[in-house]
Amino acid sequence: MVADMIGTWVEGWAVSRRTPPPVAKPWGHFIEVAGDPAEVGRHVLPVADEALVRSAAASVTLPRTWMKMPAEPGELEPWLPRGWEVAWADTGHLMAIDLAATEPVAPDGYTATVETVGSVVHVRVLDALGEQAAKGQMAMLGEDAVVDRVGTEEPHRRRGLGRFLMRVLADHALERGAARGVLGATDAGRALYETLGWKKHATLAECVYRA
Repeated sequence: MVADMIGTWVEGWAVSRRTPPPVAKPWGHFIEVAGDPAEVGRHVLPVADEALVRSAAASVTLPRTWMKMPAEPGELEPWLPRGWEVAWADTGHLMAIDLAATEPVAPDGYTATVETVGSVVHVRVLDALGEQAAKGQMAMLGEDAVVDRVGTEEPHRRRGLGRFLMRVLADHALERGAARGVLGATDAGRALYETLGWKKHATLAECVYRA
């Protein structure tokens, strides 16, 4: 189940970020990332296996190439060859939910706008002056919706905007035929999503090639 979910997440991430489609590799998936000074591409492994990690790592020649998989960071570290390092601060969480309608109401003083570009739904929460207070987006993949780039601007935090935005995304995903939501969360994001019923399915360990 986790391997299948990771495949969905990888495909949705690429659609959301408008990168080239993931390329199948013997160890999993590779996504090329253009225009990002911190990352040229990422390998995503559906399972944590020493042989697969070593094969993926050996294929990399460009610094700033990343690798992610369902594993604890400490489990991954002994498998990494020279030039690779665990990105401890970037450890994430693979999460999912069976979507349900909530008909959310915006907090006082805020409104939401929804725009669909291709297969990606963009939601923005605006304050009374029309300035962006929070945003998020999701890639629609049939019965799956992959949530991405959710964030609230610092002056507007702790006002329920994150919960409101996620509920707006969920309702629009349901309207478009999705039944499941999938995302990769940070520690802070996980805390929010769990209050909304999202369940963690795996820790996502990450490492980067520095050369």
